[in-house]
Formats: sequence, C-alpha cells, structure tokens
Amino acid sequence: METTRIVYLGTPEISAYLLEGLITSGFNIVGVVTQEDKPQGRKMKLTPSPVSNIAEKYNIPLFKPHKLNKECDFLNDLNPDLLLTFAYGQILSSKVLSFSKLPPINFHASLLPKYRGAAPIQYALANGEAKTGMTIMEMVKQMDAGRIFAQEEIEISRLDNCTSLSEKLAKLALDMAKKYLPLYFENKLEGKEQDESAVTFSPSIKKEEEKLSLDLKPIDFVNKVRSLALNPGAYLLSDSQRFKIYHAEVYSSLKERDAGTLVVKNKKLILQLNDGEVELIKIQQPSKKMMDAASFINGHSEEDIRKMILE
Repeated sequence: METTRIVYLGTPEISAYLLEGLITSGFNIVGVVTQEDKPQGRKMKLTPSPVSNIAEKYNIPLFKPHKLNKECDFLNDLNPDLLLTFAYGQILSSKVLSFSKLPPINFHASLLPKYRGAAPIQYALANGEAKTGMTIMEMVKQMDAGRIFAQEEIEISRLDNCTSLSEKLAKLALDMAKKYLPLYFENKLEGKEQDESAVTFSPSIKKEEEKLSLDLKPIDFVNKVRSLALNPGAYLLSDSQRFKIYHAEVYSSLKERDAGTLVVKNKKLILQLNDGEVELIKIQQPSKKMMDAASFINGHSEEDIRKMILE
C-alpha cells in the first residue's frame, strides 16, 4: 500500500474527504489533479477546489489543467501505478487512462448501473430513492461503464438532503477504500460487467433546473428541495428575486388558495401548490441569510405573508 503510486483526481468536498482519508491512512498519493480555481461569492473571487486545499495541506504535487486530455504530459513524470478518480469533473481520454499501470478506478456515488453521470446523489434524492451507495469501478472511455470491483449500499433517510447524504457517502467511500484497495493492489478483486439493460443516467443539474415549479406534486416538490440543499438551493421567485427553500415537508393534498400563496397555519409556514400544500421549514429571502420558518413568521404579519406570492 505504501509503495503503490497513486495519482488522485477529484474536485468537490466529497472527494476532498476521501483524499485526506487516503493520505492519513498511509496510501501513497504522489500527485493530485483537480479542476481550475473557480470564481465564487458576490465578488467572484477565484477560489481553489476543496481537493486543492487538501493537496496543499499535505504538500502533494498539485495540477490544475484546463483540459487534462490535452495537458497530460505531467502524468508521465509522476509515473503512477494507479489513476484513482472521485468526482473529478472531466471525462478522461484513452491516452490519460493509459498512464495507469493498473486498470484505473473510479469511486462513483450510486449503485451502478443506476445513475451514471455527474449528479447521482441529486437524482437519487429527487426521485425519492430509499437507498443508494458507492461503487468502485474500472474507468473506461465510456462514462461510468466499466467493470465493478466493489459496491456497498446505504439507506437514505427521509431527512437527508444533498449535503448530508454526500457526507454519508464520503465516509462510505473511505471505508471501502481501506477495505478494497489493498485487495485490488494484490489482484484479488474480480471485475463484474455492468448490466446495460439496467442503465439510467444522472446528467449535471443545469442552472435553470434549480427553479421549483408550483405544478410539482407535494412529494416531488419536497424531494427536489432535498436534492439541491444546502448548495446551491432550490428556489421560487418573489418579486423577480430568488426565494430559496432548503427544507420542506408535505403538508396536505388540499387546494384552497391560488398556487404560490403563503399562509400561516398552526404556526407553520404553508405554501400552496397546484396539487396540494407543503410546509416550508428552512428558507432564505432575497439578500438575507437562511432562517427557519418560525423566525420568518415572527418577522412578518400574517397579512404581509399572504401578499408575498411566490412563482
């Protein structure tokens, strides 16, 4: 384990957790590849990825190619035994994959062949799945289509959102890495081909897909909110500005008011949809911080709340 040279490719927080766990567990990470720094915040300041921060913390050689498939010569100098990816964000070419002496592997946050693609956690939540999991698979040129070397599942709690489920899956990934990577290095894991008839996809969430619809059934509305919380957050519009919703629950199947109307019932903030009602539990008004519904109710009269139509 200490001698197998691993080049790690990843970008977001979930990947940073695995990277740090591998480092502190004694795996030999000889280089890290991540996405370029991205502008964030109101000032659009260039910000390094969470994986960047871990590589710098442990003084591991770090590379941020714009397009790895065209800027991969540095991999030859790193001389990797294994390319290991987890949520890197670029599809790798056959040339890049060929730098790995062992078959390159990927950690994918779903029970493949279900939810191939960039957003498996979000799709599992949006579709109301009761379980998901982590798959260790061979990287091939076709997206998430390689042989499966190991797979474990976890339950999805009704209260899970994208943030909490990502944290659970990150911990599962590290547990699996400790368990299965030594076996992989010793050629003791047999790869299993995926069932192509059972394939489903989870493409990247587009900006316009973050907006909620009042036409959604209450349970679908709630699940979409879960799938986008806490970042970036699903939203409706209030006076053409984003009114974000981070936690909602099904309230009733009643249609008593115009869709988009907010009311207070039993000290709860209720939003009318076209096909029922949902309780809003955590929200964020335009230009304000996230708050719970009780704080929102205490800061507004019931009459003012009724006038605040969401669309």
